[in-house]
Amino acid sequence: MRIEYDPDRDLLYIWFRSPGEKSAQTLTIAPGVFADFTPDGRLVGIEILDASELLGEQPRVEVPLPMAVEKGK
Repeated sequence: MRIEYDPDRDLLYIWFRSPGEKSAQTLTIAPGVFADFTPDGRLVGIEILDASELLGEQPRVEVPLPMAVEKGK
């Protein structure tokens, strides 16, 4: 997964496949949020227009890390 943010265009793109992979279909999943799919239906990425409006003044993406497993449990 790769996340790109363009502050000049206020555009956030989250790649789930190789960056630059062509999509065959784009679906609107919410106003200003689009999902791109390959011809066989795999998710290529998600594009968010006006990202600062949707995510706040400084777009930030947080990815939760798995909790450490305690020894002996």
